[in-house]
Amino acid sequence: MAAVRMGEMVVSTNADDELVALGLGSCIGLAIVDRSAGIAGLAHIVLPESGDRSDQLGKFANTAVPELIARVRGAGGVTRRFETCVAGGARMFEMTGGLDIGARNEAAVRAALDQAGVRVRAAETGGNQGRTVKVAVGQGLVTVRVAGQSAVTLLAGRGRRGDDLASGRGPTIARSTTASSATGALREPRAAMRIGAWL
Repeated sequence: MAAVRMGEMVVSTNADDELVALGLGSCIGLAIVDRSAGIAGLAHIVLPESGDRSDQLGKFANTAVPELIARVRGAGGVTRRFETCVAGGARMFEMTGGLDIGARNEAAVRAALDQAGVRVRAAETGGNQGRTVKVAVGQGLVTVRVAGQSAVTLLAGRGRRGDDLASGRGPTIARSTTASSATGALREPRAAMRIGAWL
């Protein structure tokens, strides 16, 4: 097991590796998988913007996203084959003034992925509970587990698309509409959200 700690990112081509980001609260776990090439990467993103800091690329969404994409490509990944999963972004504490770091982190990650032309394949975000995300490199399997609950498959291994699509149920989204402080656009919610299809 390769633990991906806060502000870190790991890319692996070892089929036996399992990449794990523990205790995602407001942080985002971003997984990028190229199953054809047998490559997977995981970043544990803490904050939305780096400002003038450039010494911790994995800590901030605006630097971690392009860096993780570049590292997966550098290991032999091909952008058009990327299957990308996002987990975390919870609102762990009630803050005054509408400050919601989890929501801002998610919005910043999605904006950076969109800018890079990489689409989100599946997501488990929002709510107010911590999560752990795991990536089994050889299988191309991405799972997320909310504390005290069973693991949920975001990206199923061995070429399947995921539990919802494989069963024919299609995606389910807990949806509300609020303004994103990070982008000014309408965004998905602070209720827990699971998306099992291309967005």
